Amino acid sequence: MTEIDDTFRLAIAQANPTVGAVGKNLAKARQMREEAARMGADLIAFPELFIAGYPPEDLVLKPAFQAACMAAVEEFSRETDDGGPAVLIGTPWREKEALFNSYCMLDEGRITAIRHKVELPNYGVFDEKRVFQVGPMPGPLNFRGLRLGVPICEDIWEEEVCETLAETGAEFLISPNGSPYWTGKHDVRVNVAVSRVVESELPLVYVNQYGGQDELVFDGASFGLHADRSRAFQMAAFTEEVALTVWSRESGEWRCTEGPSVTLADTEELTWLACVHGLRDYVGKIGFPGVVLGLSGGIDSAICAAMAVDALGADKVHCVMMPYRYTSEESLKDAAGCAKALGVPYDIVPIAEPVEGFNAALKDLFSGREADVTEENIQSRARGTLLMAISNKFGPMVVTTGNKSEVSVGYATLYGDMNGGFNPIKDLYKTEVFKLAAWRNENRPQGCLGPDGVIIPPNIITKPPTAELRENQKDQDSLPEYDVLDAILTRLIEDECAVHDIVADGFDEATVKKVERLLYIAEYKRRQAAPGVKITRRSFGKDRRYPIINAFRDPGDPIPDFPEETERLYRFEE
Repeated sequence: MTEIDDTFRLAIAQANPTVGAVGKNLAKARQMREEAARMGADLIAFPELFIAGYPPEDLVLKPAFQAACMAAVEEFSRETDDGGPAVLIGTPWREKEALFNSYCMLDEGRITAIRHKVELPNYGVFDEKRVFQVGPMPGPLNFRGLRLGVPICEDIWEEEVCETLAETGAEFLISPNGSPYWTGKHDVRVNVAVSRVVESELPLVYVNQYGGQDELVFDGASFGLHADRSRAFQMAAFTEEVALTVWSRESGEWRCTEGPSVTLADTEELTWLACVHGLRDYVGKIGFPGVVLGLSGGIDSAICAAMAVDALGADKVHCVMMPYRYTSEESLKDAAGCAKALGVPYDIVPIAEPVEGFNAALKDLFSGREADVTEENIQSRARGTLLMAISNKFGPMVVTTGNKSEVSVGYATLYGDMNGGFNPIKDLYKTEVFKLAAWRNENRPQGCLGPDGVIIPPNIITKPPTAELRENQKDQDSLPEYDVLDAILTRLIEDECAVHDIVADGFDEATVKKVERLLYIAEYKRRQAAPGVKITRRSFGKDRRYPIINAFRDPGDPIPDFPEETERLYRFEE
């Protein structure tokens, strides 16, 4: 093999693996290596744990899965004796009783080096300490005369690994990642990478995964930095591709002379794409033929329908209007208009008979009691049952449509509008839903399969939200205005603020305490909710894990600054 002299041709595989699909992931790696070979690359680098798919969670503890991953890497290594590019690829790797998150160099028909991840993340959506052992501090690996450091994902979020690599002679850093998207994440990644570059005085290439996996969606957006912190290259977000970067050594310093230079989209577009790609991969990787959802004429179902069409195409999205006596003509018109604009199959299935059947069955048991939320929930559950029946009969997955504001305070019905397999807007507050709907009417991002132009009727965006489960019902009958509610929820959920601090920001104390109470008591509902795309720093599910039985309520008093020795004695009383 030709030694690396003063030119290094590195291909970046911004790839979309499927967790557990070892053979499929290997086939994708082969295809991408062939593409890199046509580009004349010396080396192609894949994301973290690519062969297994990321994150594999407890699947990685299964010995048969470990063996399949290792065998795939061994098989792939034998194919590198063909004179084509060498490969850096991530995989679980077992050594005796220890299981590591590892990165392997494949070259000259064999595995020439293996490095193990040192810093195992154990916060937020990550719990790698549960399944992997900490690797030994790594040194650089020798690639055809070039000394490469390969800090794996979290290894660049702390100083020690990159510092060790620099001290032991690394000339160039390639960091494979499985870094999921949330709003503002790209800036966070770049700031971390800049810190490591400043400390090591080495160029760094950040190789990130793309694609959806359960609640997580990976945006790719791989990039490189020169040793002077300047941007070397930038790949697009939410695309699967192989990009060639060409590096030249001048006066002992590596500079990128060829590579992609993409300007990343604004927040609204990235958020829309995250929801669309998360839904697309959830449906596609599991193997559903399409989706079905209830189209009520409201904003949440309309935006979910639009996202579903952008993700899957109109022919794979079935919308169903399920009217009852409280459904307005306005809602019927808006739902029909949305379905027409999206070009989706659309049916109307009235729910009067099943609802009245339930009411008749319960008439004697409920005798003497006034109608209340019980009868409202029967309507919602009748709709949920009908959607599940359509799913069972024809095969599409039910998309559920509750936003984060509603899910936070329990403004949703278990086994009713919470029915479904996936929720693309689960982590979007209501105010964000309105903003995104208006944005999509004016923009059609690249890769989206829906039509241009206005696809959500403007009246859906401007009219007051209502569940239409009783006469003249409006959401704000029982909830604060959404701009107030969302501001309070953001402080309670994303920032874990105390009630006292939220009140100090100008919010009514009684309202804050009411919202906090609703947030806590709805935890049991959220535990039974469908998964949905993570957009914020603290999504429900893997991120924010509160107990269902939870008697704590913030009294709203300033939190005293206790001495350490007495802090353990302090308890709030209900």
